[in-house]
Amino acid sequence: MFNISLITEKLAASRGGFALFENLSFELYSGQALRITGPNGSGKTTLLRCLAGLVRSDSGSMSKLDENQLHYLGHLNAMKPQLTLAENLNFWAKMQNGGDINSAVRSLNLSRLINLPFSVLSSGQKRRVAIARLLLSPRPIWLLDEPTVGLDSGSIAIVETVLEHHLAQGGIVIAATHTPLGKDNWQTLELQTP
Repeated sequence: MFNISLITEKLAASRGGFALFENLSFELYSGQALRITGPNGSGKTTLLRCLAGLVRSDSGSMSKLDENQLHYLGHLNAMKPQLTLAENLNFWAKMQNGGDINSAVRSLNLSRLINLPFSVLSSGQKRRVAIARLLLSPRPIWLLDEPTVGLDSGSIAIVETVLEHHLAQGGIVIAATHTPLGKDNWQTLELQTP
């Protein structure tokens, strides 16, 4: 079980000289989730990247996190196309000092695909493999950029089950999305186009 918090106060960020958001404050504690919505270009990805420590905010403050406390899943799936699903996940398990891939594969309904090259998978299957990677090394905070892109309704339900299990373990989920995601108890932060 995780016991963690993520607090931001008056965050501001810009891109190319244009302000994306400012005075952005929120608090999340173990077992809570935040859905970030808004049109393209409103700063959803920039906010996630600020939280992950990949870019600096222009001003404001946030909880100091180290890389062992969070997983960041961006737009790219970070898999080698010529390797099989099993080879890709075994690579990530070793890189993250993680465990056996079988549980992650079962959780995302990927067992029958385990020996296929990543390159032949559909975009939705590839996204589920990328999400399976998060299960290989337990970290309390998941920062997800469009985690359901390319997924059908059945696959979205599978991913939501994985997310709810993470929350039940005391984790925190922050997901930027254009599609409905999560339960009613998720907080929502809607960003506007500057």
